[in-house]
Amino acid sequence: MTTTSETISAPQAKPGKYLTFRLGQESYGLPVLKVREIIRLVDITPIPQAPACFKGVINLRGKLVPVMDLHIRFSFGATESTDATCIVVVQVSLPAGGILHMGFIVDGVHEVLNLLQNEIQRTPDFGMKVATEYLLGMANVKDRVIALLDIDRVVEKASLEHLASSTASAA
Repeated sequence: MTTTSETISAPQAKPGKYLTFRLGQESYGLPVLKVREIIRLVDITPIPQAPACFKGVINLRGKLVPVMDLHIRFSFGATESTDATCIVVVQVSLPAGGILHMGFIVDGVHEVLNLLQNEIQRTPDFGMKVATEYLLGMANVKDRVIALLDIDRVVEKASLEHLASSTASAA
């Protein structure tokens, strides 16, 4: 579903620490408080009939963690794995309440930045139908633009609920 930035009001990014990472040539950031850990790319067990962006689950110290490929989720095509490719495990808030740990495949992690209010801008109005509901805002730091993600909105809510019930029943 494509929406305009006017139809859904995404929360505004707040100053603070953000983990920055790379997808292709673009930089993205997540609030560091959502990040649980960063691990190397490991074998992923596929989930039958899951949406294409969900690569499957990993066993992380005895817990099943669903893994999403952000390249596919953002319609960038498949991930080309390199030595820098990793999984960022984050804490996602479920629509019905509760928390799910989920992994996101990224091309590489940059750094943790402490963003100031004057470095953060609202997501621009593109004047056309562009899905921006998953963006908290944009940061302009060190001559690069960083899209700040609302990780809770990156995943479609129905898919999150399906994965939560699937991993809970499998555990």
